[in-house]
Amino acid sequence: MLSIALPKGRIAKETLDIFEEIFDKKFVFEDRKLILETDGFRFLLVRNQDVPSYVLHQAADIGVVGLDVLEEKDEDLVRLLDLNIGKCKVCVGIMDNKEIDYSLPEIKIATKMSNIAQKYFSKKAMGVKIIKLYGSIELAPLVGLSDAIVDIVETGATMKQNGLKAVETIMESSAYLISNKNSFIEKKDEIISLYEKIQKVL
Repeated sequence: MLSIALPKGRIAKETLDIFEEIFDKKFVFEDRKLILETDGFRFLLVRNQDVPSYVLHQAADIGVVGLDVLEEKDEDLVRLLDLNIGKCKVCVGIMDNKEIDYSLPEIKIATKMSNIAQKYFSKKAMGVKIIKLYGSIELAPLVGLSDAIVDIVETGATMKQNGLKAVETIMESSAYLISNKNSFIEKKDEIISLYEKIQKVL
């Protein structure tokens, strides 16, 4: 049996749609259940940020997770395939009436993606103070907690509504199929077979 960690929400639904197309049957989680076992697969519904941990520690053989989460966590996992779903960008956002002052000795960045932000500003040779937040990140510049934010942008509507604008794109992201390294060796045939089937329907 192949176990697959899926992030709750839209990406899980779109991934299960791909499975339905491949195997020509329904894959549906029963109300509030977090495990779905069917046809030699065991799907686990977990938080987006936790998918790499489940796969890394082999609680799941493979998983589906955004490239932004992979880059942030930077775990030793096999990246198999870009599924081209769950597309978004990681952007730097600031208040509408401001620009980033690159002459400052240090700028304050509020984000839940501290590694991505740190790497990006290091490349620009800028001193940054990272303020780690877990939600409502758009609020930080409005109340003087930070000079700018680094966050996921899908349409940019949330930033606009909160008087912010995206000024720089750090990376484009979409959902990837990933595998645990040991699982990839132990269940290579199963994983490669699934990989090829997914590639065909994409």
